[in-house]
This record gives sequence, structure tokens and C-alpha cells, in this order.
Amino acid sequence: MNVVHSIGRRKSSVARIYLKEGSGNITVNQKDYKAYFCSQIYYQNVEKPFVVTSTEKTYDVRVTVKGGGLTGQSESVSLAISRALVEIDPDHRILLKPEKLLRRDSRVVERKKYGQKKARKKFQFSKR
Repeated sequence: MNVVHSIGRRKSSVARIYLKEGSGNITVNQKDYKAYFCSQIYYQNVEKPFVVTSTEKTYDVRVTVKGGGLTGQSESVSLAISRALVEIDPDHRILLKPEKLLRRDSRVVERKKYGQKKARKKFQFSKR
């Protein structure tokens, strides 16, 4: 089997993954994914596509992720893995779609406007 390349994005993070058959090793930026994503919530996001499709310990994944924080990075890796699994076997789409693992979450931080304190917060108004 060849190596499957896929990209996932979330907020300002971009994850590029290379998925191939193997023993279930997942490396993120040359580190083990449990060491990179220190919290259990984050590395469960990474594992979720494999758990849903019952393909744990079947594929090796090499990830390079840039930008954003750990939440955005873990969700972008999850999206990329889901897309790669569908590319390998289109039957996985039926399992991943109801779990919303194939949906690109396009929400990003709203920009700050001039004359205001933050994106929506204003400076305090003084009548006198």
C-alpha cells in the first residue's frame, strides 16, 4: 500500500499527515502524539477516527502540524486522519460522517476593530 497524504485545518493550525499500513505508531512533529498532546482530551481527538472505524493499531501516521494552539492542532489532525481513512476505504465515510469527523470547522477568531477595546468590547462611554 502507498502512503496517503492528507491535510486538515482548524482555526489557524494546519496539519499534514502521511498515513500508511503499520503497527499504530502516531508521531506528531517527530514526537509521540501522547507526549506532544500532553492532555488526554487532545490525544483522544487524534485517536477518535481510528476508534470509530475500528482501525486502531492498523496504520502508522506521521504528522507535521503548524500554527494555533493544542486544541486547534488536535482537531486539525483528526480531520486529516478522517479524510485519509475515507481515501483508503470509502466505506469509512458512513461511519465518520455521523460523528462529524469529516466536517471542517471554519470558525476563526474575529479581528479587533479600531476604536474598540477588542473585537466586540467597546471602551467605556462617559456622557460627562
